[in-house]
Amino acid sequence: MIKTDILIIGAGPTGLFTVFEAGLLKLNCHILDSLPQPGGQLSELYPKKPIYDIPGFPEVLAGDLVNNLMEQIKQFEPGFTLGERAETLEKQEDGSFIVTSNKGKKFHASVVAIAGGLGSFEPRKPLIQDVEFYENKGVKYFIKNPEKFRNKRVVIAGGGDSALDWSVFLSNVASEVTLIHRRNEFRGALDSVEKVQELKTAGKIKLITPAEVIGLNGAEHLESIVIEENGAHRTIPTDYFIPLFGLTPKLGPIANWGLEIEKNAIKVNNALDYQTNIPGVFAIGDVNTYPGKLKLILCGFHEATLMCQAAYQIINPGKKYLMKYTTVSGIDGFDGSRKEAPKAVVKAID
Repeated sequence: MIKTDILIIGAGPTGLFTVFEAGLLKLNCHILDSLPQPGGQLSELYPKKPIYDIPGFPEVLAGDLVNNLMEQIKQFEPGFTLGERAETLEKQEDGSFIVTSNKGKKFHASVVAIAGGLGSFEPRKPLIQDVEFYENKGVKYFIKNPEKFRNKRVVIAGGGDSALDWSVFLSNVASEVTLIHRRNEFRGALDSVEKVQELKTAGKIKLITPAEVIGLNGAEHLESIVIEENGAHRTIPTDYFIPLFGLTPKLGPIANWGLEIEKNAIKVNNALDYQTNIPGVFAIGDVNTYPGKLKLILCGFHEATLMCQAAYQIINPGKKYLMKYTTVSGIDGFDGSRKEAPKAVVKAID
């Protein structure tokens, strides 16, 4: 049982910033996310794309924003459980909650903050016969440990940033990397497209376009794939097939928690603290809805800040928090670190 003050469901930018705001209030956080790395959509879908509406940053790459947030919250030592989905919510007699993941891990928290963006992400699976049989037997939708593919033959399918970036990365790990896309054109960062072209020319990546994977072969484990190229079929031996066709957002099991749902989003009280119809359960960021809602990262940051103030009152009933500006009070990390502005020196001038 993992115990924490606030259990944050969702490791996107709103969930990460919640750790910082909670840390200022001396509240501990644990983050649960179904994706294998922090960052949500920013890390999974467009890490190299620029964002232009983050205050103080005329332009910041999505991946860099995630890295900055991770650095910002490091001093508050949040716990992370990645690659697991929140499955059930049980309210306890004392008002706290026990959340259980799809892998049976339990989390005990005074407050639950749902910051799941558009919901838990599930991979878009190719429409290939028997693909479920080969899942975890050679078919992978996420790359959690690249070393697993060391000296293996890998086929990647897709035409976006993930397919391009992983093809580049695995070209230095796998014995053979083949990238297949149903079009000649790729929709990804220009530098990634150029790097794949460079590696193709050097013979480190095999590029097959336009083509499509239409079949899988193997008795107990994937042994080869069948592709259709220019109307003809051919078989390519491989150890792994990684279709990277993007992710589908779904509320998933959270939709069964008794929360008030409207158009696949969780209704909250935006006049006060973004609490749901279940006291002690909040929804912040793109996962919530209220009159005038804007699905922007900066709005998620604002919602997280107000939510943490309300969480403090739940966790510390009757105790008043005196807000101080960080420029005045500094920041004391849970790791013993302290950040503060240099103090003025009082010195006479001769």
